[in-house]
Amino acid sequence: MQCPSCQHTDSRVLESRAADAGRSVRRRRECLNCDFRFTTYERVETVPITVVKRNGSRETFNRSKLLHGLLRACQKTGLEPAHLESVVDDIEIALQQRNLREVSSNEIGELVLQQLREMSEVAYVRFASVYRQFQSVSDFVATLEGLNNRNPTSTANNTRLAAVV
Repeated sequence: MQCPSCQHTDSRVLESRAADAGRSVRRRRECLNCDFRFTTYERVETVPITVVKRNGSRETFNRSKLLHGLLRACQKTGLEPAHLESVVDDIEIALQQRNLREVSSNEIGELVLQQLREMSEVAYVRFASVYRQFQSVSDFVATLEGLNNRNPTSTANNTRLAAVV
């Protein structure tokens, strides 16, 4: 690490600690040449992910846009925003671990639906209705039947869910 004062390349680390909610490391350093103290931050460099939209346009993955959509789908469902942030974190990590730098918006939507299916059936149906662009009540019914077939023990929940829709 180069000293900002004298440009000497040797320094010693005085203190290290997590910063930015554990996403980086803050290091307090001292130059071995001039004793100047300075702070550095170490962050994992991520390659940007490009999202291919339905209309063929491309844009950089935006975690806040995904979180906003989740928050809207999960309003009044009892799901904590912190839990939804961890869902977005999981999806972002899964996307970063892929070899491909492009992902379709459909793939992201399916990842969200997988997470929501386990968390809240109401949030799942609400998100699916926008994501899959439901056009009629039969689209809702088909989704509810899919949930019911997947989890036959929750018939009472699905009945309540049908009443909500």
